[in-house]
Amino acid sequence: MESKGTESKFMESKNIAIAGEITPSKTIIPVMERLRELEKEDKLSFKLNKIIGLYHGESSKAFLEPYCDEVYSIGEGRRGKKNSTGKLAFLISKDILKSYNALKGKNIDLLITAGNAGDVRKAIVAANILRIPVLHIEQDIYNPIEVISQANLVTVPSEDYKKYLEKNYQLKNVVNINGYPMAKYVDNQIKEGSLIDKDEIYGEYGMKEFVLLVLGGDLREEDIEPLIRAVEELNLKALIAPYRFDRNMVQELVLSPNIKILPQYVDLLSFMNAASHLIYAAGMGMTIEAGVFNIPSLKIEGFHKTHGSVDLAKELNIPIVKIDEIPKAFENLPDQKESDLVKNSEIAIEKLVDLINDFDEKTLKRSGFKSTKEIWNSRKEFR
Repeated sequence: MESKGTESKFMESKNIAIAGEITPSKTIIPVMERLRELEKEDKLSFKLNKIIGLYHGESSKAFLEPYCDEVYSIGEGRRGKKNSTGKLAFLISKDILKSYNALKGKNIDLLITAGNAGDVRKAIVAANILRIPVLHIEQDIYNPIEVISQANLVTVPSEDYKKYLEKNYQLKNVVNINGYPMAKYVDNQIKEGSLIDKDEIYGEYGMKEFVLLVLGGDLREEDIEPLIRAVEELNLKALIAPYRFDRNMVQELVLSPNIKILPQYVDLLSFMNAASHLIYAAGMGMTIEAGVFNIPSLKIEGFHKTHGSVDLAKELNIPIVKIDEIPKAFENLPDQKESDLVKNSEIAIEKLVDLINDFDEKTLKRSGFKSTKEIWNSRKEFR
């Protein structure tokens, strides 16, 4: 016992930074929670000193703060904002500088990123300048952010995806973790009673059975009116989560008294838990959530025809339909297949913890600029 105490006394202390928008952060958070648990059990090879969150907008800040010791802004998201190439380059450079300043002087031993948005790009570029090693958790296999080629280690949820990244993007140091850690986050929210009570939602909106329609990133503004008409054709009670679209614009398009519009941003997990059915136009995060809740769902075919969420939806038996196919598809909506999403997420979390515990940047060289160029060229298809 004495020797163990002596070992822990001189155990290396580490600071870990995390960067990701809200949905990708749901992938990282259960990993951080597991690290905290293992530290308490004295099962880590290091002492976890601080978790530092890099946030991308105020909503991300509010989400990350409870899980981090410190949080720092690295700029705002620019989805839907049109800027000239020159202005965009200026804004990105400005945010990279913010990321650099957020990481500098904090003695960060490892940056963990997830997602494929600008916050990942800024954080990884800044970490590279500061020579901070990077572990990136990838889920959007077909359209990753190009700078994951500058991470020391990239993880993926399956062996097929590992082969895909290695073959198509010449990425090195890719590890299959066999699952989606985010599923555990969703499962924890359910088990810990963190969701709004169903009866509270039923009472507030005056409907006990309703279809939840989520207007996510796979839609363009011109899709909203035909989508609402298709849902009105179902002649069922529905709640619309406007999410990425202006709530007033969506409200003006609704003709049916059966449909109500939710506030701009709500706790979608609570509304999914209360809904009888889900129709959504979004990617991997919502597909994982639909799978964990095992709610009868339709995924709207978006402009991303090739996407990890499309693969997962097919595995879960969630139909992927065009907007005008919704009424007919809804009549014949199949049950989801039972899945091992949560079980596999626990495996994935343990594998990630092992990778963090044994992380050795000296043996994990970055893939390099040839890989960066391959990913950059492939992303043109998704713009």
